[in-house]
Amino acid sequence: MPSRFAISVVLFLLGVLHAYIGWRLIPALPSLPALQWLLGIWLLLSLPLIPGGLLSRFIKQQPLADRLAWAGMLAMGVFSSLLIATLVRELFLLAAPWLGLHGAEWSSWSALAVLLVAALATIVGFFNARRLAAVIDIDIPISGLPASLHGFTIAQISDIHVGPTIKRGYLDSIVNKVNTLKPDLIAITGDLVDGSVEELAPHTAPLANLRSRHGSYFVTGNHEYYSNAPEWVAEVRRLGVTVLMNEHVVVNHQGASLLVAGVTDYSAHHFDEAERSDPHAALAGGPADVAVKLLLAHQPRSAAAAADAGFDLQLSGHTHGGQFFPWNLFVPLQQPYTAGLNRLRNLWVYTSRGTGYWGPPKRLLAPSEITRLRLVPL
Repeated sequence: MPSRFAISVVLFLLGVLHAYIGWRLIPALPSLPALQWLLGIWLLLSLPLIPGGLLSRFIKQQPLADRLAWAGMLAMGVFSSLLIATLVRELFLLAAPWLGLHGAEWSSWSALAVLLVAALATIVGFFNARRLAAVIDIDIPISGLPASLHGFTIAQISDIHVGPTIKRGYLDSIVNKVNTLKPDLIAITGDLVDGSVEELAPHTAPLANLRSRHGSYFVTGNHEYYSNAPEWVAEVRRLGVTVLMNEHVVVNHQGASLLVAGVTDYSAHHFDEAERSDPHAALAGGPADVAVKLLLAHQPRSAAAAADAGFDLQLSGHTHGGQFFPWNLFVPLQQPYTAGLNRLRNLWVYTSRGTGYWGPPKRLLAPSEITRLRLVPL
């Protein structure tokens, strides 16, 4: 549970930002008093709803906890768009005299534009987040790839975040879509859940229905550690999915070998030093003659160690592609890659934008994905 001081700081900052939005927009709409009242009421409701939604996981009573989470996350999404649009409006107001735009009419129209942009961003972002993720096809060129592995397919899903707003039906649709791809192997690259096994086991049960030639493989993400990782590792294994924790398996496919390794989350040692993420340990003891070395690692920043260890391909998630603009611009401050296929020395790194979402049910300029990766000769 966050400390009272941390909660007080968050509430203070939220209060200041909500007041700023109201101060800049409400007086600019004198000809629309009903809209002024609606905006004022919304800001007053939004202020407690956002922290309430974030803290709802500590409420045991259902359906109250989930309803509060929905309300808080929707409020967070609206607030984010309102704040960004208000700041952009400030820049336009500063530039307005240079553009020959003067008077209260311009101020009023720009304030109305902020509300329209925020509403549109919220609606479009909600649709993008809640729809079934599209399939993205990616070819991975591998030097010296045996003919029997040409076209070997890996279906990757990541960052589903089963929790207060993502339930069994959402995951069912993902599993059914993955199964229609008939992949050779399925990779689940972390952040499956936001909550305890006790709360969410009925909603993660569809994972047992995943089907592929060589099985499904899972690695932990940071959110598993927020949600009691040992219990989730046991539960995922119970569902028939292989969990790789700094270890590997060797898959034989039509006479050729593929090494599939997985590491614990990059931050795992903050929760349990014994589970420190280690690509070298994941590869240790593996045969030298495998055709491809594949690493599942939740965070892209495992790539440097993976390249040093000698992997050919790393599959990651974590970033959500930024999830919605402009937060995608800040991802590179923490991660080397935001989304897509990148090259680090002899290592290919593919970073999924995620198959679900975290927090606000909102995606803008960062669509969710189910990734079908195909190994092809270089």
